[in-house]
Amino acid sequence: MVSSSDPVAMENPPPSPNGSEKSPQSKELLTSNTASTLCISSRSESVWTSASRSKWDIYHKPIIVMSVGAAVFLFGTVITSLSFLQIKNENVYKMCGPAFLSLGLMLLVCGLVWVPIIRKKQKQRQKSQFLQSLKSFFFNR
Repeated sequence: MVSSSDPVAMENPPPSPNGSEKSPQSKELLTSNTASTLCISSRSESVWTSASRSKWDIYHKPIIVMSVGAAVFLFGTVITSLSFLQIKNENVYKMCGPAFLSLGLMLLVCGLVWVPIIRKKQKQRQKSQFLQSLKSFFFNR
């Protein structure tokens, strides 16, 4: 009689009713598609797809950031210029104007810096795709 604490008995799973069939766990392990799961769960799916994207799809985020930054910067300019006029609550304009100026300038610069970064990534992606196609051409023969 084998006790339940016997390590040998614990390693071997109980046989299935039909001795020729494998357990459901082993079937699941054999049929899992690990490679496709890795591709789907990767950080960027665009690396795995070769569909070309329009310029708007690529650059729409930095364009929006630059547009918002320019609008906030102009609003800060107007508020700052109002602080020089003789208006009630002059301290509010003196405090908010420079804040909007700096926030708008920061967003504008971030958008302007973002564009060359995207261009560099696009060039690297094109080189990577070219090298992958060369590798697959030579090694899949």
